[in-house]
Amino acid sequence: MPVCFYSPCFVLFSLLKGHDTPMLTTVILAAGKGTRMKSSLPKVLHPIAGKPLLKHVIDTAEQVSSHAINIVVGHGAEEVKQHVNVAENINFIVQQQQLGTGHAVQQALPYLNDSSVVLILYGDVPLIEEKTLKLLISVVDEKSLGLLTVTLKDSNGYGRIVRNESDQVIAIVEQKDASENELKIKEVNTGVMAVNALHLKEWLPLLSNNNAQGEYYLTDIIALAKSQGVNIHTEQPSHEWEVLGVNDRRQQAVLERIYQSNLAEKLLVDGVTLIDPSRFDCRGELTVGNDVIIDINCIFKGNVSIGDNVKIGANCIIENSIIAAGTEIKDHCILEGATLEENCIVGPFARLRPGSVLAEQVKIGNFVETKKVTISKRSKVNHLSYVGDATLGEDVNVGAGTITCNYDGVNKHQTIIGDNVFVG
Repeated sequence: MPVCFYSPCFVLFSLLKGHDTPMLTTVILAAGKGTRMKSSLPKVLHPIAGKPLLKHVIDTAEQVSSHAINIVVGHGAEEVKQHVNVAENINFIVQQQQLGTGHAVQQALPYLNDSSVVLILYGDVPLIEEKTLKLLISVVDEKSLGLLTVTLKDSNGYGRIVRNESDQVIAIVEQKDASENELKIKEVNTGVMAVNALHLKEWLPLLSNNNAQGEYYLTDIIALAKSQGVNIHTEQPSHEWEVLGVNDRRQQAVLERIYQSNLAEKLLVDGVTLIDPSRFDCRGELTVGNDVIIDINCIFKGNVSIGDNVKIGANCIIENSIIAAGTEIKDHCILEGATLEENCIVGPFARLRPGSVLAEQVKIGNFVETKKVTISKRSKVNHLSYVGDATLGEDVNVGAGTITCNYDGVNKHQTIIGDNVFVG
């Protein structure tokens, strides 16, 4: 499985040491073009689970209590800015040239407090876990740095971790610069490290681009650290997929499946029945109650809340909707911006558009479309109807072929149907 270690896009976290709770400053380097994606969209904006790679990394920064986030941008800088929700604690830094990972980190140095610890991650490596970062940070002090490595069966393409006779790390050698013996090493660099900011400020100006790539390698600071007696502690992630990155569409697809598989596994552990976990897809935030059954090929987008004892049939798309307990969504339904109270029945082949509000025990049948409608308790729209911009009372029965026509060419008007009305 390929791991992305050479991208110029990475994230840098600075943990400001305090007397009580440490303060974390984040710098995300997102300047890479992503040529192998063959896309006009900057690589860090390509999605996993409907969310840009960059946003996954920002979220992880927030999970480890980031105090401030500085995003270093280059290729597609304005587009990246537009896609990121600019919070009070987010700042952008423009990197004019991409001259290697060491040069990229240098752009962030003016924003680092001398007493901070800097945690470096890749912005196109979206699945690294919070606990891994906290473990790495915990080993760092003025005399030690933390380095995240991983052991691979196939280490081709990666920087090798070189150790001495005492099993201490003495260098990281990129593949193009490695000797025949070094190429046999299976322990490789993930690019993730945690290091004191003062050390970075001292070492980075000493880097040379005298190598096969003609770049300033961040990894060269390992040899500098060793020469000054700084201890190098290595840790490995709990899962190899944490350090997998995205360089092309194939790798993006691999990470998408890993993300969905991990989420499906969590839902199964929490008591949700997934008829086939390999055919489950969530592209947002999904909250699920007890004894929920989800059939195959369902897609959840945005914020979706599902109550207890809900059944969702095959091939449904549900986006930004609330589904209360006891409701059944039959096969081939689309819900967008809908609110369903308890014990409703929807479908098959129904479409609930934004603003559709169904009270308790409402039934929406096959080939029915609703929009901006409130339907009160126990009412039914069983088949072949469009009901929009309307309010229906309780115990209403709307017959087949009904359309609420309330647009006069200038304004839309409300259709009001009272309780116990039968529309033939």
